[in-house]
Formats: sequence, C-alpha cells, structure tokens
Amino acid sequence: MINKEKNFMSAVLYVHNDAASVGAFLGTVLKVLEEHFEHAEIICVNDYSQDNSVEIIRELGRQARSTTVTVLNMSYFHGVETAMNAGMDLAIGDFVLEFDACVPDFAAPVILSVYHKSLEGYDIVSASPDRRQRLTSSIFYRVFNRFTDFSYRLETERFRVLSRRVINRISSMNKSVPYRKAVYANCGLKTANIRYEAADVQTPKEDRAERKYRTDLAVNSMILFTELGYRFAVTMTVLMMAVAVLVALYSAVVYLFSTPVAGWTTTIFFMSFAFFGLFGILTIIIKYLQILVDLVFRRKKYSFESIEKM
Repeated sequence: MINKEKNFMSAVLYVHNDAASVGAFLGTVLKVLEEHFEHAEIICVNDYSQDNSVEIIRELGRQARSTTVTVLNMSYFHGVETAMNAGMDLAIGDFVLEFDACVPDFAAPVILSVYHKSLEGYDIVSASPDRRQRLTSSIFYRVFNRFTDFSYRLETERFRVLSRRVINRISSMNKSVPYRKAVYANCGLKTANIRYEAADVQTPKEDRAERKYRTDLAVNSMILFTELGYRFAVTMTVLMMAVAVLVALYSAVVYLFSTPVAGWTTTIFFMSFAFFGLFGILTIIIKYLQILVDLVFRRKKYSFESIEKM
C-alpha cells in the first residue's frame, strides 16, 4: 500500500476547445493525485470552449473517488493568464499544480518528480520538454531574458508546482498578474526546473482568438517586464535630439557662407531648439512611466528568499 502525501494538492487546468486531449490529460492527473495524495482537488478552467470539453470533464469527474473535480466556466474568452488567475483564486491546496495547456507529452511520474523537488525547499518547480522550442517561442524568450535582470531564465514550460508561500507572496505583490511566469521569476523565492523526455504527441491547434491573445500577451509582457521598450524609446529620443542639433548646425553654416531667405535661419534655429526640448521632455516622461510600471507590476519594495534565526 502506498503511503499517501499529507499535503493538500490542488491542480488548476486550463481548457479551451481541448476535447481531443482533455480526457487523456485529465485522466493522467487524476490518477496521480488519487494514488499519491490523501486530499486533492482539480479545478478545470473552461475558457469558453465551443466543443464538448466540459462533458468529457464531467464524465471523468463522476469517476473520481477521493479527489474533487470542479469546472470553472468563464463567461467569455479571457485567455490563459486571466483564466488561470481565476482558477488559482479558487485553489486551496498547500501546493498547486498549474497546467497551462492539455498537452500530455509527459509520463505520470514527472508530476511526482516536480512535487518531490519542491519538497527540497523550492517554492516554484517547473517541468520543460527536452525538445526544441518553436521558433516564435525561442525568439520571445531570448529577447525577454536578454532585457531582464531575473536570475531565473524563462523558457517553454509544460506545467509547474507552486507552494502556498509563493501564492501568498504573489497576491500581496499584485492585484492582477498579467504574465504569471514573469512574476514568478521575479518574486524572490527559490525556483528550479526539471527537464523530461517529451513524447511525440500532437499539440492542439490554436484558434484565431487564442493566437491574437498570445501575440498581445507577448507584446504587453515585453513592455511591462523588460527594458526593451524603454531602451528603444531612449535610443530614438537621443537620435532625434542629435538630428535637431545637426539641423541647427547646418542652418548656422548656411547663414555664414550663403544668403538664405530672410527669416529662414531664425525659423530653423527655433524649430531645432523646440524639438530638442520636446524630445528631452519625452525622455523624462518615459523614465517616469518606467518607474510607475516598475512599482505596479514588477516587484515589491524588497523581496527575500528566506529568514534564518540562530
């Protein structure tokens, strides 16, 4: 007989038109939780699915013995981040498993490996497939990691386990979490990643709404959590200020060595000075906006990993 874990385990699963895969995926998660945890729950966040995903979940839920299966039906399509935040608000476990997609490319023991790793003192443990990332994902993570100072480098993750401590800290840091992976990487707690040999399964196709959402999410995350937007804006501002100075110098040369139209030099000097001042003001505004974003979304006044009393 297996000695079951005493910790309450919650699992939050994102579902959006996943009828082809949700049955096998949910069955795997349900089997692991029932066999290894005395108390567990599964929260399936139905993000306005238009297929029979919910019916499949209900059928499997009726077969559960010691695990509670809950379906959270969103009123309209919210996207994975907002929908998962709703599911996380309902989770009451000591640890919470987050599954952002129904892609069953890992064996059941991987779930336990991630959980056991968290018991070693890691508050966030993620699982990543060992296959190459998609080109768009690879570009996004390379740029994101290049323009952030996070100690934890983001990459494609299939799922992760969070301790109650990290969930409480995230809740105190932000009222809303626009991109969970970035917030987790920046919360100041210990993180780890486990790589597994991914099975060859077909990844569910994204519909038009989901593709648009993920594109917007990538752009918004770059602006909110990286220095990319700020550096680009400052570079363009400095460049335009330099152009304004060159135009002013050019007008001075024309005035000294030729006969310009009356008032032309004065007009050019005035416009150059005005644009120089305008771009200088824009630089200050951009810096203020960066500070506001940093205060609201990126981090608390301070963060710590642990406290030791001797």
